[in-house]
Amino acid sequence: MVSSQNIFAALDPGSAWAEIRKERIASLLPKAMKAANVDLWLTLCRENNNDPIADHIGCENAGSQAAFVFYIDNQGFHSTAFSPESEATALADTQVLNKVIAVPRSQSALQAAAEFIKKKNFQSIAVNSSTSNAQADGLSYTQRMALENALGKTQSAKLVSSEEVIYQWLSIKLPAEVEIMRKAAELTAKWQLEAYQTIIPGKTRDSDVAAFLKAKMAEAGVTDGWAADQNPNVNSGPDRGHSHSTNKIIQPGDVIQTDFGIRVHDRWVTDIQRFAYVLKPGETKAPADIQSYWEKGRNGGKAAFDAMKPGVRGVDVDAAQRELMAANGSEPLMWSTGHPVGYVAHDTGPNLGGSQMAEVRPSSARKLKAGMVFAFDGFHAWKRADGTQKSISVEEMVVITKDGAEYLIPPQQELVLVKAKP
Repeated sequence: MVSSQNIFAALDPGSAWAEIRKERIASLLPKAMKAANVDLWLTLCRENNNDPIADHIGCENAGSQAAFVFYIDNQGFHSTAFSPESEATALADTQVLNKVIAVPRSQSALQAAAEFIKKKNFQSIAVNSSTSNAQADGLSYTQRMALENALGKTQSAKLVSSEEVIYQWLSIKLPAEVEIMRKAAELTAKWQLEAYQTIIPGKTRDSDVAAFLKAKMAEAGVTDGWAADQNPNVNSGPDRGHSHSTNKIIQPGDVIQTDFGIRVHDRWVTDIQRFAYVLKPGETKAPADIQSYWEKGRNGGKAAFDAMKPGVRGVDVDAAQRELMAANGSEPLMWSTGHPVGYVAHDTGPNLGGSQMAEVRPSSARKLKAGMVFAFDGFHAWKRADGTQKSISVEEMVVITKDGAEYLIPPQQELVLVKAKP
């Protein structure tokens, strides 16, 4: 196991990302553009209201508006920034791009980029406007108007959404990124197990367990994998979905869910769930029904895992689990089996869900590829004595390989048992 003591805080948050970003642009972006059938991708960056993709391409520190263009011609792949001269030197020093063109402050970087585009015979010009992917929707209305005015009608007619470029690019993670997430996942699961050891049935609250995990994050210098108020979600009562940890007191007989994720290097996130049962007086193991629910949920996750391989649609991974859920008598669940995870908890890539719906969503019809990373759940749900629903949704993380799927860390195989304290 990895030691938690400032393992990530001791490192410059940008140190890992700086080299990885260069490699992603050089090796993965040309493939993404070709897969999207786009020969030029343009992103406009600016201060205070920057594009969501800015720090992926090197313009996170933009002041005055800059234009970043990535294009493919008969000489290969190129990355160029048209930057105000006041920022061009610092941008060139980062060596993120092949070329930085300094634009005098009296002139427009957007206009300079537009003049370059008009001189080339690009067939399609991708820009960050999308109705389906927020990471590909950074171009504002006024920026779009200014761009079209600078390009003119002929070139503006070639504008297309960059959503396919960004999908193909962000959905694949480099091996170095997977290794960072693997180490982070080790800590995420380790801390959850440690948190369960602190519980005193009848006294400890869900929020106390959450506070323990928050303290671990602060000690290690990592931050929340998603909204801070809902991370971690410790839930010893009926299902609450995506929610905050309450002051409910944990009681003997409770099944506890902890949904927890951390962000490391200020970049990569994890999403792991671990489950525990609180022993009643005289119990040394979980009751037969709880043990059965646990095993069915765990087996549902294994069915999904076995279905994951390159070329398989996300909806088919979901179907593999739901078939087992139905056979095992599980209550229905609204949630997808899984989702991409990486730069955000719900990242760009195929959704592993939707098999219970009448129509397959476009994101669930997408096929898995090697290099994609997913968080996915093993499901089983049942009705509690009071009529409310409780579900097992033990969540693991995997990377897709050329042969199938590989767990980032060993999956939870046994239900954690919380014993009464003397």
